[in-house]
Amino acid sequence: MARKTRIDAPGALHHIVVRAIERKKLFRDDTDRGDFLDRLGRILVESSTPCYAWVLMPNHVHLLLKTGATPIATVMRRLLTGYAVSFNYRHRRHGQLFHDRYRSILCQADPYLLELVRYIHLNPLRGKIVAELGALDKYAYSGHSVIMGKRENDWQDIDHVLGFFDRKASLARRRYRAYVKKGVGEGRRPDLVGGGFVRSLGGWVKAKTLQKRQGRLKGDERILGDSDFVLKALEACGEAFERKYCLQAKGYDIGKVARRVAGIFAMKPEEIYAPGKHRRVVQARSLFCYWCVRELGVSATALAKKLRLSQPAVSISVQRGETIAKEEGVELLEE
Repeated sequence: MARKTRIDAPGALHHIVVRAIERKKLFRDDTDRGDFLDRLGRILVESSTPCYAWVLMPNHVHLLLKTGATPIATVMRRLLTGYAVSFNYRHRRHGQLFHDRYRSILCQADPYLLELVRYIHLNPLRGKIVAELGALDKYAYSGHSVIMGKRENDWQDIDHVLGFFDRKASLARRRYRAYVKKGVGEGRRPDLVGGGFVRSLGGWVKAKTLQKRQGRLKGDERILGDSDFVLKALEACGEAFERKYCLQAKGYDIGKVARRVAGIFAMKPEEIYAPGKHRRVVQARSLFCYWCVRELGVSATALAKKLRLSQPAVSISVQRGETIAKEEGVELLEE
């Protein structure tokens, strides 16, 4: 059976699970863990990708990310490819490190964001890596200790999480910790890792009962949310796929996008690829990046090589290009 397309969009919330192949160790020591976190932090900052929760377990990783200027697929490809190469070189091994594709579940922020933050951060306690909540507060390889103020990093958005509990940081931390403590007795939560509205309801039996009262329900293993959220996500995914197919059918590629942008700014297409910080060139290049990444699905990494820019620079250009397209009222596909 063919793999389903990943669902993504700016602002989308993702619960990501990465597992090692054959349940082997993904991290053999603290050097491996430090390497992974250094890469993660650098890539999240460069791509403007918010992170609300994370944890490193011996053979898997949980991340709670929100899509920023760069697609989550690009963020994860950079992270996992770089780490795998480093891990194999350091431990003198060859071959695949990760088990198949990482799992990415599109999540409905309300009401699941806080539940996912708690679920992810309680993994070390459930896995008996730490003995009690006090030890988890200081555990180095979970975002919980950062929220609790015991450790610091510059890439985890703790203010967004604490903001749900109180404006005052000290009180917010106490309330957040009480919320986490309340979840200790809940044990494993397959409904939060399996995805799909059916699982979030507690299985098909409950789903069928609810269906009799409310009518047809829609579920998808790639999505965690209520039926309306699932339907809207699938509709958006379908529209994006159809638009990309339509553009390809009309012969749109990087070259044609460059010509379209050049026409808008009354310049030659090759000027878009040329270095320089002239305002008009920067605007044209930004719109070009936006349409290539968001409309054609070109990776920011591939575009960076073509433009001889850094990947973070392309991500910033995509954001700038989106603003330009909206302000100028221009679209890639001409009527």
